[in-house]
Amino acid sequence: MKSSVSKEGSVKFLGVIPARYASTRLPGKPLADICGHPMIEWVYKRAAKSGLDEVLIATDSELIYEAASAFGGKCVMTRADHANGTSRIAEVCEKYPDFDVIVNVQGDEPLIEPAMIDLVISAFREEPELLMCTLRHKLTDPVEIQNPNAVKVVTDKNDRALYFSRSPVPYPRVAERVAYYKHIGIYGYKRTFVLEYAAMAPTPLEGAESLEQLRVLENGVPIKVVETTHRLIGVDTAEELARVREYIEKNHLAIS
Repeated sequence: MKSSVSKEGSVKFLGVIPARYASTRLPGKPLADICGHPMIEWVYKRAAKSGLDEVLIATDSELIYEAASAFGGKCVMTRADHANGTSRIAEVCEKYPDFDVIVNVQGDEPLIEPAMIDLVISAFREEPELLMCTLRHKLTDPVEIQNPNAVKVVTDKNDRALYFSRSPVPYPRVAERVAYYKHIGIYGYKRTFVLEYAAMAPTPLEGAESLEQLRVLENGVPIKVVETTHRLIGVDTAEELARVREYIEKNHLAIS
């Protein structure tokens, strides 16, 4: 499906997919086979259908670099000592100064919808002063609301993040008034802000929740949060990988 967002305009958008070979729960995850193609190929080709001006994979693995080259993906080698994906993206920012906005697309979400990326792009076009943007979708499953791996986000009336938490927030003192939203880990940042963000020292709430985006809020930087109806099946375990394969086969999804 063709993107609904025009690639024309003075603001240039670069999609970066951080891809690390080492994974605690699923080693070699970016190269995991999904219906005859490595996971990273699914992510790359779906992201390329969005309004991004360019998409590239950032990795420290020769194996991932070779796999990307084999399917025609653009890939850049980065240092192996990065503590997180933001740090890796900051290195890419230094190498690609001609782009204004960087969109961080998670490498373990092979079912990423191009329309989700387009929502982030549209937010920056509509609000040029934005430094950072991300997505959310409404939660209705009580099990997922209680799941600490499903990060929740609360926002103000202007759709700026107030807090991210692994706990169910807000507290449901009056249950019928509570709406829960799951944070979707797609980030857009001004390129200049990525470099500032990567240089920020870790913060107390970030450490307590193990959520890197809290570092931004603790430094007083607003984060725009856009709602989407799309949901994702991220891959952290072998069970989730099997679910993705089953979903693709059941819905006859093609990689290109």
